[in-house]
Amino acid sequence: MDALVPTNGARILVCDGEPQVLRAVKAVLRDAGFAVATAASAAEALDGACVRPPDAAIMDLVLPDGDGVEIVRSIREWSDMPILLLSKVTEEAEKVRAFEAGADDYLTKPFGPDELVARLRALLRRAARGRTEPKIVIDELELDLAAHTVAVSGEPVHLTPTEFALLRTLVRNRGRLMTHSDLLREVWGPAYGGDTALLRAHVANLRHKIEPEPSKPRYLTTDPRVGYRFAAERRVGP
Repeated sequence: MDALVPTNGARILVCDGEPQVLRAVKAVLRDAGFAVATAASAAEALDGACVRPPDAAIMDLVLPDGDGVEIVRSIREWSDMPILLLSKVTEEAEKVRAFEAGADDYLTKPFGPDELVARLRALLRRAARGRTEPKIVIDELELDLAAHTVAVSGEPVHLTPTEFALLRTLVRNRGRLMTHSDLLREVWGPAYGGDTALLRAHVANLRHKIEPEPSKPRYLTTDPRVGYRFAAERRVGP
């Protein structure tokens, strides 16, 4: 593993099986002020993430010794760091598989360096939000926005940074219909206004994690072809 640590910027782990892509991404991120650690295989990526956890990770979908989605799933067992997957695959089903495993974003190759940096910065901003916000209690659901934690009936629930940002946005707008484009712009940014597959995958993950019966949503309700709303009584804690 190769590590480069500038004087400022978040530390990013980049794993890609294509040497030229790995070099290019490393150069782009260094120029943007990030510290960069690189890995060329799934084994290297997992070792690097465990030994010195980065602030975020960028993973190739196809690696010489494994599947990027499985790396995401492994990391999600112990970390909520933002993870962006890179892939030449454009099919919606593959994107959904990535999001269901815990990826926060999915960027297809080839991609522009400015877009890569913008998406990474957006992920880091979302992960950093909520550190000074109050605790919100809604029925059995508890969100501690300062601690960035969620519990249902007193039991901790692990959410990715993007899942947490989506839930927080819906809770803050309790009772209000949030359109697909509203949620995508609020949580992911203007460039994602039409990516409803991305939104659907994250809503499905949230329901499985916080709903008593995911097939009969109590909190996250759907307005068909329009959007979602959070429907529950609300109390704000100290």
